[in-house]
Amino acid sequence: MTRRFGRFGVELALVGVAAVWGGTFVMVKDAVSRYPLYAFLGWRFAIAVIAFIVIFPRTFTRFKPGTLRAGVLAGLFLTAGYVFQTWGLQDPRTSSSQAAFITGMFVVFTPVLQTVVLRRPPKAAAVGGVVAAVAGLWLLSGASSGGWSAGSTRLLLCAIAYSAHMIVLGGVGRRHDVRALTLTQLAVTGIVCGAISAAVERPPLPTGVAVWSALLVTGVLASAAAFAIQTYAQRHLSPTRTALILIMEPVFGGVFGYVFAHDVLGVRGWVGAALIFGGMVLSEVLAALRLGGEPGAVLEPSLEGMSVPVIEHAEESRE
Repeated sequence: MTRRFGRFGVELALVGVAAVWGGTFVMVKDAVSRYPLYAFLGWRFAIAVIAFIVIFPRTFTRFKPGTLRAGVLAGLFLTAGYVFQTWGLQDPRTSSSQAAFITGMFVVFTPVLQTVVLRRPPKAAAVGGVVAAVAGLWLLSGASSGGWSAGSTRLLLCAIAYSAHMIVLGGVGRRHDVRALTLTQLAVTGIVCGAISAAVERPPLPTGVAVWSALLVTGVLASAAAFAIQTYAQRHLSPTRTALILIMEPVFGGVFGYVFAHDVLGVRGWVGAALIFGGMVLSEVLAALRLGGEPGAVLEPSLEGMSVPVIEHAEESRE
C-alpha cells in the first residue's frame, strides 16, 4: 500500500509539473504585454540558473570534455525556440491556448526533422502522428477570427527549433550528463537574451506583480523545481507513463487559457487541438510503448521552462 501510494504521489507531482507548464502560457502572454520580450527572457533564465544551482549544487562536478560545446549548441536552438514562442505570444491574434498546442507540435516535427537531417525514416506511428497534428493545426489556425496570424508562424518556428533542440540532445547530448547540459542551456538562453535586451531594449528593472509572478513561476517552478521532480520520477515510472502525463501540458494550456484568459476556440478549434494532441500521443507514447522499459530509455530536458522533458529513447528515438 505504501509503495502504491508513493507511486501515486510521483504521478501526481508530474501532473502538477504539466499543469505548471500549461499555465505558463497565460502568464507569459500577459507578462510580455507589460515588459520587453528579451528582457523578460533574460531575467527568467537568470532566475532559473540560480534556482537550478541551489537545487543541484554539484552540477559543476558533472562537466566533462565536450559538455560545454554540446550544451551551447543545444542552448542556441533552445534560445531560438523561446524567442519565437514568446514573440508569438505577443501577437494579440494568437491565444495562449493556440500557442500551447502549436508549440506541442515539436513532438511530431522531430521525426520529420530526423528524416531530413539524420536520414532515419520515421515509423508508421510517427507518420500518423504528423498527419493528425497537421490536420489539427489547419483546424486550429482557422479557429480565430483573424485566421492564420504572424504569431502562429512564430510559434510554428518555435516548434521546429525545439525539434532541432531534441535532435541535438538525442545525438551529441547523449554522451554528457543531463544536469550539466541543462545548466549550460539555461545559462546560454539567459546570456543571449540578456545581451540582446541590453543592446536593443535597455529596459528598466521589472516591476509589477504580473511580471514578477511570471518570472518566478517560469524560472523556479517550471525550470529548476520541475526538473528535480522529473529526475526523481524517471526512477520510479515507466517511460510510457511519464510521457503520457507530461504531454498533457498543452491540454492544461488550453484549459487555463479558457478559464483565465477567456480564450474561445470554438468547435473547430477544439477538434484541431484534439487532433494535435492525438498526433503527440501517436508520435511520443507509442514510441515509448514500442521500446517498453528498456534501460536505454531516459528523460531529456526540453520544452517549457527548460525542462520540459520529452522521452528520448536510445538510438531509435522518435523514429
